[in-house]
Amino acid sequence: MTTAEHTFEKAFERLEAILETLNSGHPTLDESLKLYEEADKLIVFCQKKVVEAERKIEMLMKNREGALMIGADQKPLTAELPM
Repeated sequence: MTTAEHTFEKAFERLEAILETLNSGHPTLDESLKLYEEADKLIVFCQKKVVEAERKIEMLMKNREGALMIGADQKPLTAELPM
């Protein structure tokens, strides 16, 4: 499964499973390296999702004057900010 197919929750579950496997002491060195590489990609994916969520929450909570910004559809405005 690629990170493009993951939700934050599925990626986090996979990270937990990888950690359990690595801590079991049973994987070979090659298996451990593959799991570590997968975990590294998942960590980057999860960090990106958290940062995106934080930025959206900030936009929902306030604009420059501290007021909630509402769009023409009467829904709070959000914006994708550059990383």
